[in-house]
Amino acid sequence: MEIPNTWAPLLISAVRDATLYQEGFLNSETIRDKTDYEEHHLQLTQLLEFLKEEYKEVEKEVGIPLEKIL
Repeated sequence: MEIPNTWAPLLISAVRDATLYQEGFLNSETIRDKTDYEEHHLQLTQLLEFLKEEYKEVEKEVGIPLEKIL
């Protein structure tokens, strides 16, 4: 799958926000069985790490440093 470079910062930002939301949700007392949610959080963090590595390859073309997105 080819992601346009212009969407790369948006994709990283969206996954980062989802990860942070999931962390907050896991720390709340809203859910009783956290197993499925913990797995979802793990997958999100793995996806974020993958996207960060991929982004480094196009960072100069995009023109936005990864640190600014995070």
